[in-house]
Amino acid sequence: MIRVFVEGVGIIGPGLPSWKENREILAGRQAYAGGELPRLLASRLPAAERRRSTAVTRLAIDVAEQALPPDVNAGDIATVFTSSGGEVEIIHRIFEELATVERQISPTQFHNSVHNAASGYWSIATGSRQASTSLSCFDDSFAMGLLETAGQAFVEDTKVLLVAYDFPPLDPILRARPLLAPFAVSLLLASERSEHSLGELTIGLDTANAGDIGHMDDAGLEALRAGNPAARSLPLLAALARSETAELSYGQARVGLKPCA
Repeated sequence: MIRVFVEGVGIIGPGLPSWKENREILAGRQAYAGGELPRLLASRLPAAERRRSTAVTRLAIDVAEQALPPDVNAGDIATVFTSSGGEVEIIHRIFEELATVERQISPTQFHNSVHNAASGYWSIATGSRQASTSLSCFDDSFAMGLLETAGQAFVEDTKVLLVAYDFPPLDPILRARPLLAPFAVSLLLASERSEHSLGELTIGLDTANAGDIGHMDDAGLEALRAGNPAARSLPLLAALARSETAELSYGQARVGLKPCA
């Protein structure tokens, strides 16, 4: 059993610009009205890299920023980035080019097409030389990212930042992989409790029982949870927002939460 502490949270989705602004919605004390995705700035990036970045990368960078307390240096934190699709915008452009006679793929597009593009841009933005892991586990991407991040924090006795994100692909890929809307979440996990701790997580595996336990009461949030792999995090975020004890299941991963506040 792994035990870690949640030190910071970030969230970006339609009508959900940040954890701080939307905690009451996640707790069920305010109605979720949906809306547009907030403007993605990636303000940490140098101007040249920001121009080259995609909406997918800016989503990951902006949500990662939210989870870091003011006294934490982003460059000192190891990271785990997890996404089922990664750079779907760049992949779409490359497929379009491959369908032409010329097939002239831009080196910049090829450079940005890799699954760890977001983590690479994050290291540029923060100057970090810490370890970074990039995962893709289809609909289990958030759960496996959480398990990997917690395991690293527990074993290395340190803080590790989880960034889970997914962006709907464009047609025709969207027809084969229909995601409802963009969504991203970030969790800063630590091996020790501190004044920033929001909750204590215990994570283990139950190979005898598989299945998801945890749904959202709000119909709009439940549709979002079911429609984006990163949004599978919403029941955990809701329990954190309510500062309540919870037992959640993500496939064979069992997650327990106890509030620290």
